[in-house]
Amino acid sequence: MAQAQRARDERRTAPPQEKGPVVAGLLLAAGGGRRLGGRPKALLRHRGRPLVEYAVSVLREGGCGPVHVVLGAASDRVRKEAELSGCVLVDNPGWQEGMGSSLRIGLESLSGTAADAALVSLVDQPGIGPQAVARVRAAYRSRESLVAAAYGGERGHPVLFGALRWKDIAASAVGDRGARAYLREHASSLTLVECGDVAEAYDIDTAEDLSHLE
Repeated sequence: MAQAQRARDERRTAPPQEKGPVVAGLLLAAGGGRRLGGRPKALLRHRGRPLVEYAVSVLREGGCGPVHVVLGAASDRVRKEAELSGCVLVDNPGWQEGMGSSLRIGLESLSGTAADAALVSLVDQPGIGPQAVARVRAAYRSRESLVAAAYGGERGHPVLFGALRWKDIAASAVGDRGARAYLREHASSLTLVECGDVAEAYDIDTAEDLSHLE
């Protein structure tokens, strides 16, 4: 009894445990697959399931949470055919405007949440797995962090944006450029994390690229 009481007293007097940063996963999955004959990229099959499901699992296994998914092309079908329970699903009615619009809507959906940073990935890059996500996530230092995976020294995805940068990134995200202009202008603040040994940064854009899917 005395030992049990001492244990309870120690728990009450122990300093509170510090919580780690909340790094949300932001998956951009709105593309309509124009060069794939209009096949929505989110619903391409990879390892027996829709590509969007696989991409969500990569973010979660890499340590991201919560996960927000921006949908666009065939969003109703994606909701029906993909298992995305636990995700926050966000519709981008202007998905045809390009990646920039999805990034803006995704960051807006995270505003006001407890997220300290957003780790952004693209649904059409299945060669980027949990190890690359975890490396980029581990480079978070503050709500001003700006981090990107690198492949042979060249910047790629995923990218991590500290919450204090979201407003300016959203303002610069137009057309299909996403955050490229912002990253170029803030190159001196950007931390590159080499991931070429654990991931491949190819895109699924054309019929020839479908050979990368398993």
